[in-house]
Order: sequence, then structure tokens, then C-alpha cells
Amino acid sequence: MVAGPEGDDDLAEFRPTLVKWLDNDVRPYVLEFEHADRYPTEMVEQMREFGLFGATIPRQYGGLGLGAGPYAEIVSMISEVWMSLTGVLNSHLMMAHLVNRFGTPAQRDAFLPSLAAGDLRGGLALTEPDCGTDLQAIRTVARRHGDDYLVTGNKTWITNGGEGNCLALLVKTDIQATPRHTGMSMLLVKKVDDGYQIGRKLGKIGYKGVDTVEVFFGEVFVPADRLLGATEGQGFAQAQGGLELGRINVAARGVGLANAALQASLRYSTERQTMGKPIGQHQAIQLKLADMACRVASSRLLVREAAAAFDAGRRCDLEAGMAKLVATEAALENAIEAVRIHGAYGYSTDGHVERYYRDAPLL
Repeated sequence: MVAGPEGDDDLAEFRPTLVKWLDNDVRPYVLEFEHADRYPTEMVEQMREFGLFGATIPRQYGGLGLGAGPYAEIVSMISEVWMSLTGVLNSHLMMAHLVNRFGTPAQRDAFLPSLAAGDLRGGLALTEPDCGTDLQAIRTVARRHGDDYLVTGNKTWITNGGEGNCLALLVKTDIQATPRHTGMSMLLVKKVDDGYQIGRKLGKIGYKGVDTVEVFFGEVFVPADRLLGATEGQGFAQAQGGLELGRINVAARGVGLANAALQASLRYSTERQTMGKPIGQHQAIQLKLADMACRVASSRLLVREAAAAFDAGRRCDLEAGMAKLVATEAALENAIEAVRIHGAYGYSTDGHVERYYRDAPLL
């Protein structure tokens, strides 16, 4: 494995490697993969070699053991070049976080080393065709059948569902439970061993390259010992706990995307001239750039605050939610302003600015 970050205190050794990789092996090819909506297999493999699939997994299981703060910084750096790559990491590490936080010792031993190595590539299967954020409304059911659970149902908008090979699957184990969330559980399922089916890849206006698919469970048998935590009825709370790290990741993506839009606009404002001088010398443009810079700075601080709370072991849904709100709005607003500053060139598919404009609403 290529040497990666050695801990939370110092990313200095790894940062030049990451920057060099992004500049040489990612940035020149982003538009090619973006326009073809092609999965970046080689880039994902390089992330595996860097150890990024184990970024937040404890070292005892072969991971890098990074806290949410350094991880968020890495996510921001990658998102500034191509946000789609961070989607591959986020879904995977959310599943790993669930296993590490809620899994039994046997489940941690069975899953975490393979997740850290990237041999298992995970995702989080929550969303259904008739259920998005209202998780209690899911219809995928798991009924005990001897030493297994018999799972039936469908999931959609599942990142890593196609290219990955395992999922943390939210199911109903008691459809009569009141309140409804007490009848929900999480299962750790494997594509090859359990045989769930992948449906169509879903088309999107942005967030290209990364796979987003439908997943079908037509009477799939899952061993009962893969019930996360070995106790039924904990799935809703487990899903909410996993989403804290996910929201920090999404907020960090927003920081990266907002900064990309800002830096592109700063460069262009020194090149493009109107009325005999660079547009960056016109006050109207200066005011836009100032607002864009403030959005990036405030978002970055909120992400750091949320990551610090997460790393301290505190409940951080408030901090993570605030960071996600402000950073994602910053990404969208900066992307719009970047299009305005670039004019026709911002609308052209020959450059990256229109990509920022398409990627930002996802967040």
C-alpha cells in the first residue's frame, strides 16, 4: 500500500502526494469521464492503493485511523477537482462506520479488514422508490427463516450499489411495531454470497461517473449473524448514527466545490477584460468574489466544528446539519456566480464551471 496519512496530527506528508495525484491523474481526465458518464475504475483503484478506503477505519483493522477532521480535508481536496470520486468513498466509509460503531466483535473482525483493504466495497441501502428521508416508511422486509433472514423489497439511488459488493441494508423485521422505527433493523449483505440483483443505472444531470443504481431483493437469504449488532429493532438509530459522518462528508464536498468555483472565478477575473481592464477590477465583480470567499471560509469553519464534535464522541447531528446546510448552499451559490462571472464560457461544456453548476444541487 502506498504510504498514506499517518494520523490526525499531520497530513503534511500525504498532502503533496494527494495534490500530485489530483493534478496528474485526475484533473486532466475529468471532463472525458464526466461527458461519457464512465466509472473511473483506475482512479478508484489508486484511491485503494493510497489506503483511502480505510481512511476512517481503526488501525487495528488495517485502516488509517483518521478522524473526521483530516478525512473532511481530504474530501474537500478531492471534491475541488472531481466531486464524484468522494461519493465512492463516502458510501463505503459510512458502512464501515456502522460496522465499527454498532457491529459485534465478530462482525468487525469479518468486515473491517476487507473494507479497509478495499476488497469489500460497501454502500448504504436506505432509500426506496416510495421512501426518501422518511425512513420509517420503508417496505423492504426481512423475515426470520431458520438461521437466515428472508429479504424482499427494492432500494433505489444506491451509490456503490453496482460497482461495490456489499451493503448495509435497512429493513423492517417487525412490520407491526409501534412506533414504526422500533421494528427496523440493519443487515450486512454481500452481492456474491447473498445474490441480490442490480437494476438500471440511474441517469443524473450531474454527479457523473459514480454509479447510482436500483437494487432488488427478490427473496434473498441473509445469514442471521449478519444482523448488525445482533439485536433487532436498532436499525433506525444505527442509520441516523451513520448519517452523521455522511453529512460531514457532504458538507466537505460543498467546501471543495464552492472553493473550486471561487478559484476558477478568481483566475478568469484576471484574464477577461472589458472596458480596458480585467473584469476583476470592476467593483461589481469584486463584490461577487468577496461573497464567494466568505462562503468558503464560513463553510470550512463549520465543517471543522462538526468534525471536532464527531471526533470527540459527542452527538453532532446539530453541528453536522449546520455544516451541511451552509456548505451546500455555498456550493450552489458560488457555482451560480461562477457561471455569471464567466459568461458564455461558464455555460460551455468545454470547461468545468458548468459542471460545478450541475453538481452543486445534488448536495
